[in-house]
Amino acid sequence: MNIHSEKIIIIDFGSQTTQLIARRIREHKVYCEIHPYTTDLAVIKELAPSGLVLSGGPCSVYEKDAPKCDAGIFALGIPLLGICYGAQLMIQEMGGQVVQADKREFGKAELDITYYDGLFAGMDTDTGSRQVWMSHGDRIEELPPGFEVSASSGHSPYAAIRHGEKKLVGVQFHPEVVHTLIGTEILQNFVFKICGCSSSWTMESFVDTTVEAIREKVGKDQVLCALSGGVDSAVTAALIHRAIGDQLTCIYVNNGLMRTNETKSLLAFFDKTTHLKVIDVDATDYFLEELAGVVDPEIKRKKIGYGFIKIFEEEATKLGDVKYLAQGTLYPDVIESVALGGQTVIKSHHNVGGLPEIMKLDLIEPLRELFKDEVRLLGLELGLPEEAINRKPLPGPGLGIRIMGEVTKDRLDILRLADVIVLEEMKTGGYYRKVWQSFAVLLPIQTVGVMGDERTYENVIALRCVDSLDAMTADWSKLPYELLGAISNRIINEVRGVNRVVFDISSKPPSTIEWE
Repeated sequence: MNIHSEKIIIIDFGSQTTQLIARRIREHKVYCEIHPYTTDLAVIKELAPSGLVLSGGPCSVYEKDAPKCDAGIFALGIPLLGICYGAQLMIQEMGGQVVQADKREFGKAELDITYYDGLFAGMDTDTGSRQVWMSHGDRIEELPPGFEVSASSGHSPYAAIRHGEKKLVGVQFHPEVVHTLIGTEILQNFVFKICGCSSSWTMESFVDTTVEAIREKVGKDQVLCALSGGVDSAVTAALIHRAIGDQLTCIYVNNGLMRTNETKSLLAFFDKTTHLKVIDVDATDYFLEELAGVVDPEIKRKKIGYGFIKIFEEEATKLGDVKYLAQGTLYPDVIESVALGGQTVIKSHHNVGGLPEIMKLDLIEPLRELFKDEVRLLGLELGLPEEAINRKPLPGPGLGIRIMGEVTKDRLDILRLADVIVLEEMKTGGYYRKVWQSFAVLLPIQTVGVMGDERTYENVIALRCVDSLDAMTADWSKLPYELLGAISNRIINEVRGVNRVVFDISSKPPSTIEWE
C-alpha cells in the first residue's frame, strides 16, 4: 500500500553515507526511502516518487562490472540528483565522459559557484564558507549535450552540473555529510524548489496513515506483538493498539538473556502504565539449551530468532485463530540485513534475517521505514511515558550477542553484574542520558593479572559507549577519565572472574555498535 503521496527515492550504489542522505531529507519532513540500484524501472514508476537521488559508491563508472541502474530513469521526467558516483553515472549514460583524475580529491574543498539557482538558489547573498566534502578519484571530463556547469572546485571543473531543460542535477561532492557546510541548503533546494515537495511528513501524519493501513490489512483478525520492553516494541504495540484495540495481544518472552531485574521492571511497567494484554512466557531454559556450544554470532542470532517465532506460534495456537505477528523492526535493521547487489550482509537482525522461512504468521512491521530517533518522536506522539521512550537500547538477542563466544549461565551472571555497574556509574557521573548507548561486553579471552599478590587468569570486559541519532552512524563517547576509572575499578573489584576492563574507541562505520 503506497501511503506516502510525496516521497524521494534514493537509488543506492553502495556508499557508506547513503543512509545519511535519507536522514537529511527526512529532517525537512519529506518522506524518503532507499532502494538498491538493481530495482526494476517498473517498480520505480509504481512508487511514483517526487524525485530521485543517485547515491555515491565505491566503484568507477567506466569499470567493466560497475553497478548501473536502468538507464530509463533519466527519461522518466522525474527530478533527479546525482551525488558523486551517481552524478558520474548520469553523465556517462547520457553521452558524457568520466575519467580517472590526475589529482584525487578526498576531504575539504572550496566550491566556486557560478549559477545561483536550482541547487544553489538563495546562496548569492551568502558570504559564508562554501566548503564541501569530496571523496573521489574520478572526475567528469566532458558534459553530455544539454548539460552546463553550476560550480567548480580546485580539481573538479564540473563539481556541480545541471541540464538546461530537464530537472537533472548533479554534484561531485557529498552534501549529506556535515563537512559540506552548505549541504543542508543544497538538499533543501532539491527537495522543495526542484521536486516541489512540501513539509507534510510528520509523526502525526505517520500515525494517521499507518493506523489506517493496519486497520485495512488486519480487518477483524487477531494480532500478536513481540514485546521486549524496548522503545521499538513498546511503540509498535502502542501504535497497533491504537489501530485495532483488543484485537492485539502482546507476548513478552523472557529468553534468559535480559539485563539484571529487567524482566520484573518491564512487566511492572506494562501492568501499571498501559492497557495492553500481556502474556509472560519464561523460556530461559529453552534458549540456554539452544545456545549451548554455539559461538558463531550469525548462528546465535538465527537460533534466537527461530526460538522467538517458535514460542510466538505456540502461544498463537493457544489463543486460537491468530493470523499476524507484529515486530518492532526498524529501517537500520532492514538495511543492515539486506545485501546490496551481491555485497555481503552486515549482520542478520533477529527480527529480519533470523526469521525462519516456514513461519506461519504473517508479519506486521509498522516501524520498518523509521530510524530510531523518529521512533522516539513517534512514541511521544502516541503519548508513551518518558520511561518507555528513553530506555537504553537492548538488541532482540539481548546479552546473547554481548557475550563473545558461548553463552552460559555463569558467563551471563558475570556480564549482568558488570553491566549493572556500567549503568550505575553512568547515572552517577551524569552521562546516562548524554550518550546514546552504554553497555558491557564479555570477551572470549582471558588475561593474566595480579590480585591480592596472586596471579590470576580471568575474563576481560569491554566497555562500549557511543553517541548517535539514528543508529546508522555512531561515534565513541568521549567520557572523562575519572568516570572510566570508576567503572573499571568497580568491575574488577566487584565482579568475580574479571581482571581487566578495556574501552572501545571505534566508530560506526567501520565498526558496528554491537560487537556481534
